Amino acid sequence: MKFFTDLLPVLLFFGAYWLTRDMFVATGVAIAATAVMVAWAWFKHRKVDTMQWISLGLIVVLGGATLLLHDKHFIMWKPTVLYWVMGAGLLISEFAGKNGLRLMMGKQIEMPDPVWRKLTWAWSGFFAFMGALNLFVAYHFSEDVWVNFKLFGGMGLMLLFVIAQSLFLAKYIEEKK
Repeated sequence: MKFFTDLLPVLLFFGAYWLTRDMFVATGVAIAATAVMVAWAWFKHRKVDTMQWISLGLIVVLGGATLLLHDKHFIMWKPTVLYWVMGAGLLISEFAGKNGLRLMMGKQIEMPDPVWRKLTWAWSGFFAFMGALNLFVAYHFSEDVWVNFKLFGGMGLMLLFVIAQSLFLAKYIEEKK
């Protein structure tokens, strides 16, 4: 369920764009949807995940700049900034001596420290790549292509990366007896 609620603003952005062919309408929808998602999380759980706050901040700032300055490039930077913040966050936690992935997944998977480090570097590299790829698509292809890439390309590449990581992690996952 959490995956769906996190993805909902992207889906609504996509839908609004394809219904109106207007990036500014879609941006307004994404801002509103993200705000509602965060409010719902607070109302339901009395807690909002850090990534939801970051996403809200980015969509309000970059989406707001898009609407105020009537410049679509700001919203096109949002996925890149989010990817790079996530990648940097993982690396910062690693250098601070607290592996962020271990903190998130350590209860499900037991692995040696070097494997956690490799996993952290892999995810950080993937996020850096995704951020750069988003900018490449945004600046070298049409707006329609970028909107499709934002949903399908980004999700597809993420799915492939998760599958690859799952294969890598499979030997560390113990079955419950």
